[in-house]
Amino acid sequence: MEIIQFFVDLLSDPRGAIAGWIVALGPLWVYSPLFLIVFVETGLVFFPFLPGDSLLFAAGVFSADGGGLNVWATLFVFYAAAILGNTSNYWIARFFGARIIDSGKVKALTPERMAKLDHFFAKYGGLTIIITRFMPFFRTFAPFIAGTGHMNFGKFTLFNVIGGVAWVTSFVLVGYFFGGIPFVQEHFEVIVLGIVAVSVAPAIIGAVKAGLNARKKKKSQAE
Repeated sequence: MEIIQFFVDLLSDPRGAIAGWIVALGPLWVYSPLFLIVFVETGLVFFPFLPGDSLLFAAGVFSADGGGLNVWATLFVFYAAAILGNTSNYWIARFFGARIIDSGKVKALTPERMAKLDHFFAKYGGLTIIITRFMPFFRTFAPFIAGTGHMNFGKFTLFNVIGGVAWVTSFVLVGYFFGGIPFVQEHFEVIVLGIVAVSVAPAIIGAVKAGLNARKKKKSQAE
């Protein structure tokens, strides 16, 4: 139950979690949980629900002057976590992908999401790795699908680095430059929810479109 409560608290209040880590772990070791959470979200297909976007934003807020974090350290720790996480995910898929998919144990890895990612790879190729960095759930599954045969490792690494740097830089620097604004401080939880909502919106829209298309197809076949 404690681990469940930890994830609930992290999802609902990443700012409070980081503040607690700064006090408990100090200015050096505080980067350990930041690295671990982003690495696990991007590197292990079993944890797509971890709050990558909001955590990056909140860490950016604490990286401003007097916040307890150093902006360069924050950026490079997250760069490493994001890039190494995707790399780990890719190789897990290379060796165990078919077995994991066939087991059905990863409930979030639905046929609909896999079909959506197949469509992304067919349409955008390697850019899929960059595009999905900004889409929760899909950023966890894209490197996994790439590793099952969609892309060679050299090409994957190029797009992995570009996507990881772009994603981390965007969210951390938005928090860094705008997190100190009084309005943002006073409405931090609402803004975090907004970030999550905007991030998840493409996935929701895609799912709705897929559902409507499936319904239309079924209706036309019945006629």
